[in-house]
Amino acid sequence: MEDLALIEAIANDDRHAFNSLFSKYYHPLVVYITTFTRDVPSSEDIVQQVFISLWEKRHKLEGLKSVKPYLYKIAYNTFIDQYRKTKNQDLFLEELRQDILRAAITENKDQQERRILKLKKLINTLPPKCKEILELNKLRGLNYKEIAKKLNVSEKTIEAQMRIAFKKIRLGFEDDKLLLPIIFRKFSKKIKLQLVYKFNK
Repeated sequence: MEDLALIEAIANDDRHAFNSLFSKYYHPLVVYITTFTRDVPSSEDIVQQVFISLWEKRHKLEGLKSVKPYLYKIAYNTFIDQYRKTKNQDLFLEELRQDILRAAITENKDQQERRILKLKKLINTLPPKCKEILELNKLRGLNYKEIAKKLNVSEKTIEAQMRIAFKKIRLGFEDDKLLLPIIFRKFSKKIKLQLVYKFNK
């Protein structure tokens, strides 16, 4: 079966067609992505994500004119996204390490817990949309553009809502010089985990 016929069948939930396309392009895509990653397991993860995405978006594939370039483009874009996240994560981990070293000198676990509870209370007093945007950015790691697309609003709206949130938190912690730098870069991993846990209770 030709590629376009496979795509048409996949768009109609044909798993056999999906498996055929997977078998045809999986290995070539892994080889292609490995030229960038130089790591086969990482390349395999990326290519698997490509096909997961393809299946999830299968109902939007009708009208696709060329399958091979489409798959290679998705694979490359997935690699780029992962590369950027890895770089950002490396930077975040170094910042977090420095934050932890500073915090360990000046505070104990009870102090940390009080700060987290205070932060939770402040966030819960925000307007619903403002709170949602803050959580998407600081707890889930989405940037302003991603949040704007997800909520179908402008980036300026996101920026305005984040300013409201930051002002509220800044006022709440204006006498706490240790936590503010962490908040305005990114909530620390520990704070994120505890906030997520508390919000879901």
